[in-house]
Amino acid sequence: MASRNSTTASRAPQRQRGRERVATLLAAASSCFVEKGYDAATMTEIAARAEASIGSLYQFFPTKEALAHALMADHAEALYGRMERLVEQSRGWGTEELAARLVRTFADYRRQHPSFAVLVEAVGSEPSSLSRTIRQRMRDYLSQILAIHAPGLAAGELRPAAMVVQQLMKAAVALQNEQPASLRRAAKTQLQRALAAYLRSLSEAIDGDA
Repeated sequence: MASRNSTTASRAPQRQRGRERVATLLAAASSCFVEKGYDAATMTEIAARAEASIGSLYQFFPTKEALAHALMADHAEALYGRMERLVEQSRGWGTEELAARLVRTFADYRRQHPSFAVLVEAVGSEPSSLSRTIRQRMRDYLSQILAIHAPGLAAGELRPAAMVVQQLMKAAVALQNEQPASLRRAAKTQLQRALAAYLRSLSEAIDGDA
């Protein structure tokens, strides 16, 4: 993937019409990236999918890297919003409910934003640097949730525990492609139980040491 233009920034539209055009271009890019992959998708195809001229696309996004970065940033804001709500809502949940919501949140998000995974996994691309930022922000949110549900957990243990929870959430996403559906549901239920057991162990270990 070319890198010499990867730092070229996209131009933010100032008017409503421009914002609507950018939204259309981002939606078209998302569809093309899902269908063809990041490397194979072209700016010409994206413009055609958006029913826009190539000049209009380049007006807002001078490179494919800038376009992908803008799409990733858009996806990230949606993910942050979900996680912020999860932090607030989780205060009243028990361990089983928390595990179920964590598994559901990431799986639902990935299903509704399929191009997110494509861009996150685009090795060596500009979006990959942003994906690292997103990954760290996710761990920040999960650390906040764990601090609420396992208040006795040492500060130094929060981040490693958040990483474990994050990996279990990603495993739930991977199960989405498993067939048959009955086997997928059974595996998801067991993964949810494993997460609940892990969350329970974080608080019980502290209670036992008290």
